[in-house]
Amino acid sequence: MADQEIRKMKEKMEKAVEHLKKELLGIRTGRAHPALVSDIKVDYYGTPTPMSQVGSISTPDARQILITLWDKNAVKAAEKAIQASSLGINPSVDGDNIRLIIPELTGERRIELSKLVKKSAEDARIAIRNLRRETNDALKKMEKDGSLSEDSLHDYLETVQKTTDEFIKKVDGIAAEKEKEILED
Repeated sequence: MADQEIRKMKEKMEKAVEHLKKELLGIRTGRAHPALVSDIKVDYYGTPTPMSQVGSISTPDARQILITLWDKNAVKAAEKAIQASSLGINPSVDGDNIRLIIPELTGERRIELSKLVKKSAEDARIAIRNLRRETNDALKKMEKDGSLSEDSLHDYLETVQKTTDEFIKKVDGIAAEKEKEILED
């Protein structure tokens, strides 16, 4: 039963780390990356649809994203969605294609993006700590119910703490890597 609680906690912590990775992919560095636009929602026949589902996204070079839409009717909607997004880039349309030229980042913008990375990492750390607390509470409840001995509880709490430290270390590493990417370029 206690092992099951710890397994569930690990799965949820893994999801928190994956969520952070996905969130950080959307933060623009000076380089073009398909993830910058893949989750932008396009009003496709009245349904908000991710950009990746209305066209193919490629990066012909380090500073350019090319979106080739499969439906000519979606071009205007895709252009509007990009303009409304937080990217801050004006798309240029030529036929079924939309090109985004990624400008150089200013020092000020790099610092803003760095703060955004820190905030996302802190949110992930908070989520992980909340999972630790929930698991600890569940284990303590098991001990009160008598389904777990005091010694076992101590061992399990130690395991929970080690796992939490491990995942927080992962989050810190991911955030540091993204910050380095933003500040260097």
